[in-house]
Amino acid sequence: MSLIAPDLRRCWLFGPGADPAAHEALLATAAEVLIVDLEDFTPAPLRPRARAGLAALLERCRLAGKLGAVRINALDADGPTDLAAAMAAGADIIAYPMAERAGDIHALDLAITHWESAAGRVPGTTEILPVCETAQGVLEVRAMAAASRRVRAALLGAEDLAADLCAERSPEALELEQARRHFLLLCRAAGIEPVDAPHTFGDVEGARRETVHARRLGYRCKSLVRPEHVQAVRDVLTPTADEVLRAGAMVEAFEAARAQGLDRALVDGLWVEVPTWRHALRLLERARRLQGQDSAP
Repeated sequence: MSLIAPDLRRCWLFGPGADPAAHEALLATAAEVLIVDLEDFTPAPLRPRARAGLAALLERCRLAGKLGAVRINALDADGPTDLAAAMAAGADIIAYPMAERAGDIHALDLAITHWESAAGRVPGTTEILPVCETAQGVLEVRAMAAASRRVRAALLGAEDLAADLCAERSPEALELEQARRHFLLLCRAAGIEPVDAPHTFGDVEGARRETVHARRLGYRCKSLVRPEHVQAVRDVLTPTADEVLRAGAMVEAFEAARAQGLDRALVDGLWVEVPTWRHALRLLERARRLQGQDSAP
């Protein structure tokens, strides 16, 4: 499995499969995962060219320290051809569109196992990312996670999901709020990392605001469709120096109180009890791991 843990993959950036200029823009970002999209972002006539270029593009991902994912088409469409090309190119992750059924994830697992064996790759090292773009997909994400040990994360859709909900799309994304919360709950219960839906509108500030909201809900990772959003999203999903200092003060005060036989400590007007202490410890650990990842050569 990947050396980048699922919870540290802050930015999952989608891009087209047959656009060299777009590839340069993708690679120039600090996104941890690049998703080469052979589905919606690549028209059918261009897919042969996109497949032929996968190996070179994914190699550049590796050299840049990024994970290379490929979103294939459905298994009853161009998916098998896409999968063969993606596996031959050494994809780290196979993203499956309109994921709704555990049976599809199981079938994809078996197909990936075949290609891993054919390529001499270590069995089980290729991940599956269910892309949940319908109401049914959101509700079934826990079953899909249980269908394959390759599933370490799942991604929430935006445009297709809004359409499936008969919702009116807006920059504020109020129409996705219930799905966003429910999806996170189900993913956490399944033990996989939820990846938030992309902000598909052009404004960077809107992407930043949406990410702040998602982080408060519990998301640690977000998908993107615009390279110019990456830095803002990444910054929000990275603990700040002030947050680290405050968390450190909470941990220190609580542990000092515990040593005196007390069950809580007062820090800047906030009573720090066990849940708050645990949250502070988690933030400090995340900051430490991200710093190590971001400073790696």
